[in-house]
Amino acid sequence: MDALKKMIREIPDFPKPGILFYDITTLFENRWGLKQCLDILESHYKYQQIDKIAGIESRGFIVGAALADRLNCGFSVIRKKGKLPWKTISETYELEYGTDDLEMHIDAIKPGERVLIVDDLLATGGTLEASAKLIKKLEGEIIGLTCIVELLGLNGRKKLSEYNVHTLLTYEGE
Repeated sequence: MDALKKMIREIPDFPKPGILFYDITTLFENRWGLKQCLDILESHYKYQQIDKIAGIESRGFIVGAALADRLNCGFSVIRKKGKLPWKTISETYELEYGTDDLEMHIDAIKPGERVLIVDDLLATGGTLEASAKLIKKLEGEIIGLTCIVELLGLNGRKKLSEYNVHTLLTYEGE
């Protein structure tokens, strides 16, 4: 895991002063890094029945779609409001500077489908919580939430205590 952490670029004061941003695009750019992440996730989930992976915009698309291919399941997208072309359901969530909305197509998940939600980062848990609410509205069964990075100092996992949460890399800070 230390080798994977070394592939992540740390950017101080982004997006605002005092924030240390963990840029995983450098991990994706490294063929070994992305493959290693996918190998670990595939190993963790390969014996679970998963019908769909729901990837959260935008880096959750990268990991989620590749993992769906490896696990031989479908892939659905969770996007910011106004990005999907057909009928949608939406869920509002709080950000530190206001609110935002996530959407899914109304037929993206069928009732009873077993869904794994994938994103790049677990921080406060707001995006993952809103995504889980969308899946529940569509009557999907959430089998887990998984991310590449978790920022322990923001306690996002606490907000998601009813779910099975799996992350690959943890950082103590915010």
